Amino acid sequence: MAISTYAELKTSIANFLARDDLTNEIDNFIDLAESRLSRELETRSQDTRSSLTTTADNAYVTLPTDLRTIRNVKVMNNPRITLRFLTPIQLKKEFPTTATGLPRAYSVIGEELFLAPIPDSTYTLELTYKKSVSALSDDNTTNTILTRYPDLYLYASLFNAYIYLLDEQRAAQYEQLIQSTLQQIKIDDEKGSYGVGLELRSPYGEIK
Repeated sequence: MAISTYAELKTSIANFLARDDLTNEIDNFIDLAESRLSRELETRSQDTRSSLTTTADNAYVTLPTDLRTIRNVKVMNNPRITLRFLTPIQLKKEFPTTATGLPRAYSVIGEELFLAPIPDSTYTLELTYKKSVSALSDDNTTNTILTRYPDLYLYASLFNAYIYLLDEQRAAQYEQLIQSTLQQIKIDDEKGSYGVGLELRSPYGEIK
């Protein structure tokens, strides 16, 4: 059967397990799969942009709750300014005072961007980042990852099911399927984004 919705995924998991005493656990298997995929999956469909607004005399800006890794941060002035990534220690060494001005660099502390110099006014920032997998539910019945990679969703959910059942052999089989599928997705995504044979080098600092 096709797997394109939350309900269809749950039905498919139940069919693969071929038992009727795990119905109440299937949601948990999917939740755990999504948590894992949010950590391990790296696809262009997870890239997104968000607008943030600074406050004068405040070095901190709250980050989106679904953020995984930052691609870049730009100040949307004319011309636009791409901020440099520095570690918190580097940032404090390079900008040791509380002087204010147009931000030139950023770091991440907890759930916030840390900007330097401290903004002297209200600025609009464009944050490009990789987001977590959007959790499926009865209200959110599908997402891009399920649409593009239903097999991965299924394998990751069944892996958790067999961990729950203490069936190490079957869990190991699904772990192999997960790793194989992740590798195939990585290759396919790189071809779609950059073409075949291009060596990829990260031009930005990632925060994981």
